[in-house]
Amino acid sequence: MKLILARDVLAANDKIAEQNHALLSSKAVTAINVMSSPGAGKTTLIAETIRSLKQDLNIAVIEGDIQSTYDAEQISATGAQVVQINTGGACHLDAGMINESLGHIDLDAVDLLIIENVGNLVCPAGFNLGEGYKVMLLSVTEGDDKPVKYPMMFHESSALLINKIDLLPYIECSVEKIRTEALKIKPDLGIFEVSAKTGKGLDDWYRWLKKMVRRNGTQDEN
Repeated sequence: MKLILARDVLAANDKIAEQNHALLSSKAVTAINVMSSPGAGKTTLIAETIRSLKQDLNIAVIEGDIQSTYDAEQISATGAQVVQINTGGACHLDAGMINESLGHIDLDAVDLLIIENVGNLVCPAGFNLGEGYKVMLLSVTEGDDKPVKYPMMFHESSALLINKIDLLPYIECSVEKIRTEALKIKPDLGIFEVSAKTGKGLDDWYRWLKKMVRRNGTQDEN
């Protein structure tokens, strides 16, 4: 019964996710689902991305948290459209939550929708939200064993950002080990070594984002 229930839950979620994807596609909006453990730097990365790309892309954000509006307030300060979702205890966002939030965003004025998922290295990877791409953020402070421990997150992601590389001189973490193990799981995974705090490596991330938006036909090729 538990297995049947799990299939039913995912099937219902996937049906709504298809509706979300169809709506976003009809508006030529590229959506990414940003996943990580708590404290990896998602909000800092997103805010810096908005500030750096505001002349190139119109970006909106859906913020997912168990409680509080702290992260949404940081994003709102950038001038971007933002909708807060408080899950009330759920450890991930689902397609129904996104469906309701889309009604509060002017999608006609958006090129890129960034969904910041709840901090969790397990559940978010299993729920399709209707996004075009899943992106994983892993901070070097979490250690280099995460690909082995949480392979589904890496398998489901189109890109991996290895964040907080400015802290590498002070901790024991092998970025090369993360790369090697992650590529065993997903050979075509895009990997970016970045510091959201200092800006190092972010230009490559920005180029990847703009490429994904162009792929959906919302921006002219430069």
